[in-house]
Amino acid sequence: MTTDALPTCYLSHGGGPWVYMDGPMRQAHAQLEAMLRALPQRLSMPPRAVLMVSAHWEARRFTLQSAARPTMFYDYGGFPPHTYQVQYPAPGDPALAGQVQALLQAAGLDCALDAQRGYDHGAFVPMAAMYPQADLPMVQLSLTAGLDPALHLAAGRALAPLRAQGVLILGSGASFHNLGLRSELVPAASAQFDQWLGQTLLDTSPAERSQGLLQWSRAPAARLAHAREEHLIPLLVALGAAESEPATRIYQQRDFFGSTTVSSYQFG
Repeated sequence: MTTDALPTCYLSHGGGPWVYMDGPMRQAHAQLEAMLRALPQRLSMPPRAVLMVSAHWEARRFTLQSAARPTMFYDYGGFPPHTYQVQYPAPGDPALAGQVQALLQAAGLDCALDAQRGYDHGAFVPMAAMYPQADLPMVQLSLTAGLDPALHLAAGRALAPLRAQGVLILGSGASFHNLGLRSELVPAASAQFDQWLGQTLLDTSPAERSQGLLQWSRAPAARLAHAREEHLIPLLVALGAAESEPATRIYQQRDFFGSTTVSSYQFG
């Protein structure tokens, strides 16, 4: 990575509003929290804004938050009452939203603006750990319905110029996400898929890496790890924006909630 361009990251963001909780839920995320808190110091320069691609927003076409002051979207259930009142008051960035829209449209990708969409927990929870002062502008970019890997890789490629302009591109999801999988199958399934993901991202050429991710569903335990792939697809955007650059695994935990293997990566 050149010193005048930010890396991109794919983050496993954890469960629900964990950063606003205490006790066992917070403790289960201790390793993840330590990585997120240290991540700003890994960057080559302080970002001027964040472009966040969260697993928790899908739209018919790519869609961008365009409000100057986005609201909150508590898209989780069954958590303590106070977690439905937390605020992460990071400013939006309408100018950045317009710039992202222009880049995507120039690449032939349909893109709309949405002034009503609030920050979902795939965005505000990791950001609350990374930037607790909530003073860094953030714009969310949706996934598209259909979750086409090639479409999201193309979006990342189109957005690559933002890195040299101080925009930190983050894909927020989870390297393992199948809440319906029987618990006795989770350890092996998550470990098998995580091993494939690490080998693909760390040990192959850029061209092989991209091709491997485009065909991710052929990987060992792929559909056990991701019965539905919305938590994996943000990786394609982060990868596309730094496609020729090396990957680094910045987090791996083999006992997340006791038995699950999860990872996060940096590109560039």
